[in-house]
Amino acid sequence: MSFIETIVDEDQTEVAEIRIDPITSHRSLHSKKAFRKNEVIIGFLAKEIHSTPNYLTVQISEHEHIELFPECLECINHSCDPNCFFDTTRMELVAIKEIAEKEEFNFFYPSAEWDMDQSFKCHCRTDQCVGVIKGAKYLSENDLKKYRLTDFIQQKIRSVR
Repeated sequence: MSFIETIVDEDQTEVAEIRIDPITSHRSLHSKKAFRKNEVIIGFLAKEIHSTPNYLTVQISEHEHIELFPECLECINHSCDPNCFFDTTRMELVAIKEIAEKEEFNFFYPSAEWDMDQSFKCHCRTDQCVGVIKGAKYLSENDLKKYRLTDFIQQKIRSVR
């Protein structure tokens, strides 16, 4: 294990734990401590880079989709009312609102995905639910204005509109 992996692994155990639903086997990532808005939760690295998306990747450029390290970050589920954000420029997971200890981490998938590999019907039941989640490409400007978006997604929106 490299020095960076050791640091990230140690940080991970301090901030988060994976929970597995015993009935559905659905995984989720939960906070082990409270975070303030705009606080960095944890840094991350690209474990692997792919030219096309898959359900475990986060898009960082037109043809680069990364698998996250530490791997526990792939357990962060979608919400249309997210509490964290993948800053793919700084390679940091950031709290975008107060996060309580034991609270589930969640992010808005289209904030980092232009055209997702697998769309799905959202079940977040929040007031701002956008329905079917397919990527930023499919959302209106008004919907997108409600969210913090990665630098890549912001650039992509400017280039197509």
